[in-house]
Amino acid sequence: MSQYQYKRIFLIVMDSVGIGEAPDAKEFNDVGADTLGNIAKEMNGLKLPHLNSLGLPFIKDYIGAEPPTSPLAHYGKMVEKSVGKDTMTGHWELMGLYIDKPFQTFPEGFPPELINEIEKRTGRKVIGNKPASGTEILEDLGEEHVNTGSLIIYTSADSVLQIAAHEDIVPIDELYDICKIARELTLDEKYMVGRVIARPFIGKVGGWQRTANRHDYALKPFGRTVMNELTDAGFDSLAIGKISDIYDGEGITESLRTVSNMDGMDKLLQTVRMDFTGLSFLNLVDFDALFGHRRDAIGYGKALEEFDVRLLEVLKELKDDDLLIITADHGNDPTHHGTDHTREYVPLLVYSKGIIEGKSLGIRKTFADVGATVADNFKVPLPHHGESFLKHIK
Repeated sequence: MSQYQYKRIFLIVMDSVGIGEAPDAKEFNDVGADTLGNIAKEMNGLKLPHLNSLGLPFIKDYIGAEPPTSPLAHYGKMVEKSVGKDTMTGHWELMGLYIDKPFQTFPEGFPPELINEIEKRTGRKVIGNKPASGTEILEDLGEEHVNTGSLIIYTSADSVLQIAAHEDIVPIDELYDICKIARELTLDEKYMVGRVIARPFIGKVGGWQRTANRHDYALKPFGRTVMNELTDAGFDSLAIGKISDIYDGEGITESLRTVSNMDGMDKLLQTVRMDFTGLSFLNLVDFDALFGHRRDAIGYGKALEEFDVRLLEVLKELKDDDLLIITADHGNDPTHHGTDHTREYVPLLVYSKGIIEGKSLGIRKTFADVGATVADNFKVPLPHHGESFLKHIK
């Protein structure tokens, strides 16, 4: 038997699954945002029986919600304390870091001096340089790129600089080197770009396809996270999906890449079947990237229902001394204006087989309560921000 309350903790971040506007939503132009609630309206009801059984309806009333008589998990919701609503800020706060200076976004494109320097350092011209969806910009500029070898640079509502290139025109290794150059240039405080992303693609005009060779070059966390404390103390810290990219490999003992939400669930189950002591940390990015930013409420709803089906597999295979935490990192209401993330509460579901009846964990004042709980369980230094709820889930 483990000397810790839980030998293994599994943390699932449903990327962008917010549950209603946060108290400071007005400051972010997000009044009325409600990712889960508005998706349920568009779907005329969401079918999420396993999330319901854990207690989701006790946190958020939505069309299709069926509150159980006795929830299987403890439940609550969390407010983001940091001054941003992007992926990195949300994830860093989950592991105990508070971000008081938001990453920059570039709604008008990147400054000419930055683009000029990228062209000078890479020897390739730049086309695009505007906010765009990854699929649309390939339709607009893919042919020109193939004909000229110019780099397609674009951004989004996130703090990202994305570089798209055809694998037959710009070899993968060269694209990665170009992204490293862009990463070095954007470390300057006047840019403060969260991530540089390589976006390789293949195909021909009318049939461009992005490949799985995407690579993110993120800023290193500004301080130590709970994951650093875990690895320094000899615990396992398994990163699934984009987790390794978000933390730039910091505090991670093993990284498992994924190509979709369902592949992410496969990889999570792979870790459930492993013998380890520590944290298994999964991000399910499709909710955000494929549906939230593209304002596809129906696709988002179907993806939630697919996740709910796979969740049952995880619940069945957890051991008595396992803990499962399900949450999110921000909102991305597909019925809201623009294509930006939305400032929302996020759900908190905390499950183990030893819970007789789930109770309310209330409204947590920061996402860092999750990291504090992980640290508390494994008896490593707690983050400066966050309050452990471990004592409430015995």
